[in-house]
Amino acid sequence: MRISVGALLIAGSLLACRDYDLRDRLVNQEGLVPADQYARYGREQAQEIAIAREFARAHRGSSPADLAQQAEAAGKYARSLPDVANVKADPQGLLLTVQFKSGWRTMIAPLNDGKHGAETAGLPAKPSAGAAR
Repeated sequence: MRISVGALLIAGSLLACRDYDLRDRLVNQEGLVPADQYARYGREQAQEIAIAREFARAHRGSSPADLAQQAEAAGKYARSLPDVANVKADPQGLLLTVQFKSGWRTMIAPLNDGKHGAETAGLPAKPSAGAAR
């Protein structure tokens, strides 16, 4: 009888352990300001949302190599934006730390809402070749 109770306790404790895949909990946007509304708060906020969207679009898997490639792709996109000064990636934590030229620093997690970064309202226009005189 003692062995069966002990086995039940061990089995119950193993079933009670949650997994360590935090992606779903980290990227869940429930209870937050909607992304399109937040993007309208300002130029840098729009760029933050665009980076988050591209971060989510780069997802290919959950292996360390896949996460590193995802972070690198998002960092490359972030560096292409005009107000981004510095990008540091934490691929295992699914976070980018982005510093803007104004000095504002923010942490960005993937935002999977089905949109491309370029679809974000309020993004600054990319300078054209003729404008750089």
